[in-house]
Amino acid sequence: MSVVLPTLLYLGLYVAQSTRAQNGYFLPPVITAQPGSMVLYKIPVTIWCQGPPDAEAYEIYKVEDPEPRDGKKLLVAGKTNILYIQEMKPDRTGMYCCSYKSGGHWSPLSNILHLVMTGTYDKPSLSSLSGTVVAPGDHVTLQCFSIVKFEAFILTKEDAPQFTQRQSSTAQDNGQQTTFHLDHVTSTQAGTYRCYGAFSKAPDEWSHPSDPLPLEVREAPFDPTPVEPKHPQEPPFDPTPMEPKHPQATDHNQTQDHQGILIGFPVAILLLLLLFLLLFFILRHRHRKAKNNATETKRQQQAAEPINGLSPFLPQASEARDPQDVTYFQVAFDAPTHRTASAPSLLPRPTQASEYATVVLR
Repeated sequence: MSVVLPTLLYLGLYVAQSTRAQNGYFLPPVITAQPGSMVLYKIPVTIWCQGPPDAEAYEIYKVEDPEPRDGKKLLVAGKTNILYIQEMKPDRTGMYCCSYKSGGHWSPLSNILHLVMTGTYDKPSLSSLSGTVVAPGDHVTLQCFSIVKFEAFILTKEDAPQFTQRQSSTAQDNGQQTTFHLDHVTSTQAGTYRCYGAFSKAPDEWSHPSDPLPLEVREAPFDPTPVEPKHPQEPPFDPTPMEPKHPQATDHNQTQDHQGILIGFPVAILLLLLLFLLLFFILRHRHRKAKNNATETKRQQQAAEPINGLSPFLPQASEARDPQDVTYFQVAFDAPTHRTASAPSLLPRPTQASEYATVVLR
């Protein structure tokens, strides 16, 4: 089933094409140019004549008279369908057409390909008197101006080679200008426009293109909720105009509370820092006082050590510091003597020498 259907379709197309060939009816070929129909000076260009796959031969003509059948110049004949032009020059400008042969019959001529050369003169300027953004249905006026004394201006639109308007120029402000009118514009007329200048003696030799002019056709925006902008106008019609002020007072109170929070927070942080500084100075003062006491105690201990030349068994520091811990003993030496016993003398006895010794109780 998958093979039968394509086969039947192919046989049907073949029979239909054979019938058209026998009756002398063919579809006209399509003629195109690469890189386009407007070619810069000395740039190569290729003309293609596209016919059916079974075409036996092609012919490409340059139209020199209004009637192609009567005034055509054969440029290509044979199985090739390409005309290659190495450099675009004034003698290569003009109108071209082509045809193909199939089943012993020649097809109708293709549409006319109008090949022009650009870059011959300085570019003009293009402006819009209606603005570059318009609404559908508006009338748009485009103005092309140049200080070169062009006899005609041509308006073109990008991506639309079939759109070409040519008008004669008029003298204006030491130059030439013309206006192009686009009536009741639609979205299909939005795009980028350019204009060229030319002379009547060489209508297919154009100037450099003007700077691009974008034209935007935009619908007016529709607002589905037009009531919202009227809300600010409602308070003047309220018989009690004081009521709408309550939200404002609430907002004012909330603002004050918020400001109070913002002010109180830094103050609390400042007080906390002062408290930490006070605690730090108190601890530092105590530390210094303890250090001074320790130094004084060490100094007194060093002063209590025995001095050179004194007996280590006589701790003067302890005697001087605590005299209650020292006990004094009086020792009397009475040596025996040989004398004659006699009555006790009434004379006082001579005083004997006494020595003292210091005894330290430990």
